[in-house]
Amino acid sequence: MNVNSIWNNFLENIKLQITSLSYETWFKNTRLLEIKDGVAKIVVETYVHKKHLLENYTDLIIETLNLVTGTNFYIEFVLEEEINNDQAEIDVDLIGVPNSKNRIESNLNLKYDFDSFIVGESNRFAHAAALSVAENPGKMYNPLFIYGKSGLGKTHLMHAIGNYIENNSSKTVLYVTSDQFINDFVEVNKKDKDDTNYDYVDYFKNKYRNVDVLIIDDIQFLGSAAQTQQEFFHTFNKLYDDNKQIIISSDRSPDDLKILEDRLRTRFSWGLSVNIFPPDFELRKNILTKKIAAQGVSSKVPNDVIEYIANNCQSDIRQLEGAVTRLFAFATMMNGCDITLDVAIDALKDYLHKSIGEKNSVTRIQRIVADYYHITVEDLKSKKRSIAVSFPRQIAMYLTRVLTNESFPKIGIEFGGRDHSTVMHSIDKIEGECKKNEELKKIIETLKQQAK
Repeated sequence: MNVNSIWNNFLENIKLQITSLSYETWFKNTRLLEIKDGVAKIVVETYVHKKHLLENYTDLIIETLNLVTGTNFYIEFVLEEEINNDQAEIDVDLIGVPNSKNRIESNLNLKYDFDSFIVGESNRFAHAAALSVAENPGKMYNPLFIYGKSGLGKTHLMHAIGNYIENNSSKTVLYVTSDQFINDFVEVNKKDKDDTNYDYVDYFKNKYRNVDVLIIDDIQFLGSAAQTQQEFFHTFNKLYDDNKQIIISSDRSPDDLKILEDRLRTRFSWGLSVNIFPPDFELRKNILTKKIAAQGVSSKVPNDVIEYIANNCQSDIRQLEGAVTRLFAFATMMNGCDITLDVAIDALKDYLHKSIGEKNSVTRIQRIVADYYHITVEDLKSKKRSIAVSFPRQIAMYLTRVLTNESFPKIGIEFGGRDHSTVMHSIDKIEGECKKNEELKKIIETLKQQAK
């Protein structure tokens, strides 16, 4: 029996022993590379998969392999790039953090779960990390810090984690926005009719420090509340010391949250930080298809309409949802007419024009630089490394930083999902070149004027 046959039989057996969600996330895209010297070498997608399978499914994998082959094997997990590039294997123990009531309202939205979260290349890593935390709260990645611009699914994932934990355990979960945390903390300083606030202090501590899972959305808004930051610092320490799970979201990475105290930003980096990028074309199509199917009329919407919307709504998922809602409302007002490409263009012309007009100035800067160097905006966002593309990309990143208030991570997202350190390097390089290259300095000034 060859390795493919062994692994197909193995996966069929695994399906019967775990939930479909766990199978789809952790096992579906694995493969058996080889069996040699008593070791079964298994290829997995990411470091998150590697760590999660190692810590949570080792025994099950060994038992199932024994069932399929009649032989016991040691197992080893490897990544595709480790095979192709012969890279040294990374110690998965360094990823994340080692293992070390009164019931409250969770505030969770039940419609947000893992089944309704559509996975693509731009959010696959974040989805896997979120499910890993949901299956092992307080043990895998603590805290889990999810970041990315608005409308990409951060809140959906956070609610999905909370709902999964509530449905599969007796643990208490609390979801709040940072605004709610601030409001609750302000109440602590108010006095009751007895001229004390002991009851509310006790309520506040019970609400935030006695839960098993605390989920805080949009942590960047704590930046304007110094005393609240101090309270959150103590709340964080108490939960962390008790091995309780902390999940945080922000529009920027921990390193770029300069508005928060250093001691908080340091703690946010103790666990795992994952970013969600804007959806690519295929993911946008999948999202649209699912949203349309939810209307019960998927057969009435031709593929060219779906592709038209996906091509013109590129910024976030909310924009896609808004386009679908507007399209069906328009068709209804037109006496239930069939949805064709012409109907879609007519229905969305004002909506798409408004959406494009509301895009931040990053888009304008990208277009100006691309036009000047006779390349496309897509080139700037691509993985191309030729000097004809990489140098204009660095200039566009530099101008974006100088002319806007965008953070390094957000600039990276706008330029094809690059790491914030890449953005910083590009900006430093252009700054250095301008000091010694008068011609480049003049080009930069010309582009600045155009962008303004």
